[in-house]
Amino acid sequence: MTDAPAHTEAHGGGLGARLNWLRAAVLGANDGIVSTAGLVVGVAGATQSQAALLTAGLAGLLAGSMSMAAGEYVSVSTQRDSEQAALAQERRELRERPEAELAELTDLLARRGLSADIAREAAEQLTERDALRAHARVELGIDPDSLTNPWHAAVASFLAFTVGALLPLFAIVLPPADDRLWITVLSVLAALALTGWTSAHLGASPPARAILRNTAGGALAMAVTYGAGSLLGAAGV
Repeated sequence: MTDAPAHTEAHGGGLGARLNWLRAAVLGANDGIVSTAGLVVGVAGATQSQAALLTAGLAGLLAGSMSMAAGEYVSVSTQRDSEQAALAQERRELRERPEAELAELTDLLARRGLSADIAREAAEQLTERDALRAHARVELGIDPDSLTNPWHAAVASFLAFTVGALLPLFAIVLPPADDRLWITVLSVLAALALTGWTSAHLGASPPARAILRNTAGGALAMAVTYGAGSLLGAAGV
């Protein structure tokens, strides 16, 4: 019984972390789809040159994926630094005032529904086993063995964006000139419906609203960029 709080937290934290990673991958792919589709459809409004479309699409893919990777690296590095600082502070407090930390852990476990006696017993056993890990998980919500790696996050964001961006790029470049626009629009809307459904499923929310929001946003982005490209193309810019 006394191991239940730590075990439950570790299990829930691991599952939550995996869901967060999966959700981030879906959103990264979604960003790649929308941004690259908006770019290549805008260029398609101005020119039918396959070389120009390929160049624009590849430039958008590389710029977007690198930007996503850099942003994720900075963000996760900041989070990891904060987690390490919190663990260092907790380690110092455990060394300087162990009794106060034991009382704090007892109180935290009692707030989770344990009786005072059981909470005290559980806190003592968790402290004897690994005091820092117990406080990290129960008090801070951190698993010291599973701190997020910024390089992993950067690579995952890079790959997710790239995978998403390849769809509109291939759709605009590979088909014949007369068919590439409608093929791109339909394939992008289908992919956005899929990512909308997936993100809703991961978040346990109604899928219809997420699908509608996703596809409407993508359609609006493509309409705006295509209109702008057509105006620039007509003006000979």
